[in-house]
Amino acid sequence: MKIVLVGPTYPYKGGGAQHTTELAHRLAAAGHDVVIESWRAQYPSFLYPGQQTIDAPEGEPFGNVRRELDWRRPDGWLRAGRRMRSADLVVPAVLSPVQVPPYLGILRGLGASRRRAAGAGPRVVALCHNVLPHERRPYDRPLMKALLRRVDTVLTHSEQQSALAAELTPVPRRVAVMPPHLPVRRGAAAATGGDAPQVRNRLLFFGLVRPYKGLDILLRALAAGPPQVSLTVAGEFWGGLEETRALIDELGLADRVELRPGYVPADEVPALFAQADALVLPYRSATASQNVWLGHEHGVPVIATRVGALADHITDGVDGLLVEPGSVEALTDALNRFYAPGEPERLRAGVKAVDPDPYWARYIEVLLAP
Repeated sequence: MKIVLVGPTYPYKGGGAQHTTELAHRLAAAGHDVVIESWRAQYPSFLYPGQQTIDAPEGEPFGNVRRELDWRRPDGWLRAGRRMRSADLVVPAVLSPVQVPPYLGILRGLGASRRRAAGAGPRVVALCHNVLPHERRPYDRPLMKALLRRVDTVLTHSEQQSALAAELTPVPRRVAVMPPHLPVRRGAAAATGGDAPQVRNRLLFFGLVRPYKGLDILLRALAAGPPQVSLTVAGEFWGGLEETRALIDELGLADRVELRPGYVPADEVPALFAQADALVLPYRSATASQNVWLGHEHGVPVIATRVGALADHITDGVDGLLVEPGSVEALTDALNRFYAPGEPERLRAGVKAVDPDPYWARYIEVLLAP
């Protein structure tokens, strides 16, 4: 089958690029003819204030990539769509509604509506990482509705997201659990952290810092929890550092919280996790996330809220702890329980790295189903 994936890949960074790249590798390994139609310029900087690209790849780059799409060039969107007319399957990776105008241009060049009515041409599957953003703007819903009504199938990563898509489009929907696409394997982490690391009285908050991820809840729980415990916050701050620093000062945590703003390159991730007793994911809401698997890949238990798919990958009391979202009291109690004598060591002993192959086999089966 000739398959076109439309989405970010190296030199773009982050989970979306890693997922697109790994999906291309997996499809090619299954014998398909795969090309990634990627971006020369994906977003204007004011819509994505963080770092967009990286100098070194996170994992193995895919070989067959076109990097011609540009948010400033609608003529290029049409040309890309025309190039895809000979494909059997076109899969746009939907990460944000700001991608919708280029994707509509691609579908127009593809002649998707006309070809679908005639029962000819490539099938189009919208691969939705998020149907709608966690922090929504007035134009998000109409843009996503315009896109999802013009494809053949919508693929989401949870039943909740599928139900949200049903509010926007009548086209068929499918659900497949997002498979692991981790840039660093366990061997690197184990070599850094050792076989029996000591309790370090340090927790880790890792990844893009946005309001829905609940860092403020974690900081308040830290102030009310075990007084000997410190926290590292490593990642890009979506709205700047001022509010977080003010809250840290208000709570008297200046000597217990280390801020490491900025994107963490893949080769620095193992050492970061090796210094932590647990990864904490205090999300208010979530869809799918790699972070539970990332923590377990590095031998670290995970304390997380029961939102989205986070709870699906944690066995409460075995390889981590689960709490209700939005509650400082519940998270404080979890931190106290985690640091009871012997608990960090016991929970670490229960951590096992995920086997990605069964997840990817099922994912590709759902994606390619007629």
